[in-house]
Amino acid sequence: MPVTTLTSKGLKTLLCPPHQGKVDFHDAACKGLTLEVRASGGRTWYLRYRDLHAKQRQFRIGDAADLSLEQARKRADELRGQIALGKDPAQEKAILRQVPTFADFVKARYMPFIQGYKRSWKTDESLLRNHLLPVFGKRHLDEISKSDIVAMHHGRKAAGAAPGSANRLLIMTRYIFNLALRWETAGVTKNPTAGVPLFEENNQKERCLSKEEALRLYAAMQGSEAPMLKFIVPMLIMTGARKREALDAQWADFDVQKRLWRIPISKSGKARHVPLSEGVVKLLAQVQALQQSWPAAMRACPWPFANPATGKPFVSIFWAWNTARTKAGLPEVRIHDLRHSFASFLINNGRSLYEVQKILGHTQVKTTQRYSHLAQETLLEAVNVAVDALGVAFAPALCLGASEGSAALLAA
Repeated sequence: MPVTTLTSKGLKTLLCPPHQGKVDFHDAACKGLTLEVRASGGRTWYLRYRDLHAKQRQFRIGDAADLSLEQARKRADELRGQIALGKDPAQEKAILRQVPTFADFVKARYMPFIQGYKRSWKTDESLLRNHLLPVFGKRHLDEISKSDIVAMHHGRKAAGAAPGSANRLLIMTRYIFNLALRWETAGVTKNPTAGVPLFEENNQKERCLSKEEALRLYAAMQGSEAPMLKFIVPMLIMTGARKREALDAQWADFDVQKRLWRIPISKSGKARHVPLSEGVVKLLAQVQALQQSWPAAMRACPWPFANPATGKPFVSIFWAWNTARTKAGLPEVRIHDLRHSFASFLINNGRSLYEVQKILGHTQVKTTQRYSHLAQETLLEAVNVAVDALGVAFAPALCLGASEGSAALLAA
């Protein structure tokens, strides 16, 4: 390992001895700078140094065919400065080699994780396959910038997608990078989706039944050819449960004594508990009595709302539901609107958003706020409370006749 003061002209004279595969020439004028000369004729600049643990390291600066002696010395000085500040270039380079591509991270970490708890993981898989992987799949996680995220988000909307559809891609990407940060994935030091706002969604379908509409729907179900529909729909509207939660419910999930329904796996993947009203308890008793009239082999059916023909949960109840809602003159009402209606009934009768949030199983109160549709009667009652509270102070104004009151307002 000869040590010599390297010169630009002298570099051409440095050769590898015939009996060796390579030889290192150390530059006396630049600490740690080494030129590796190989028997094949190749030449490479290296920096030799000791890391924070005093271990000998070697970092490749570049090919001598691309970097001159002066450039190699300058780069070696820069690297020594970084090392003095506690940065290890070899370690940083090793970390970069470990940074997964977006596709690799999704396949190896994200999908196995959500498949363990998320019932709708197939929807994620579809969105990834059709939209996110074609854009980000081959790129390493540390190569995806905020501008790339914005371009993807806006590009999806520009392609004709609804704001909600574009937002779903942004939300999923945000979650993927949050997981990468949580799991301390190599190369991921920040979430590029941070600060990227969602599009405003004005297309959310909100439909709540009035008391009169609910009665019409109930009457239409009584004549349904599907005998379980008259139990399933009231169960949904009296508990705010999702359709699949009710259809897949088992008798073992209900504790009538404690007035509690345990839903083992909710939309969030976690168990939740729904309080049972007296109406629901009576409904379950009716279902239980009905099942006792079934053939002996079916009487021990574990599902309250099972298909009488199979003894198994319904795959779909759309035909029966569509027939009933059309007969009731409510063809636009969806089954999920029963959940909206339940929440709205609670809010309009003075229950707090917190109570509704707990009953519906929402993790965030902003989700519950979507259901808080206050009826006009409730709002009128609220403003009248303010008038009543004013009392004697505004007695003269409150005593004015209708015509006088209008004139006074116009005059003001």
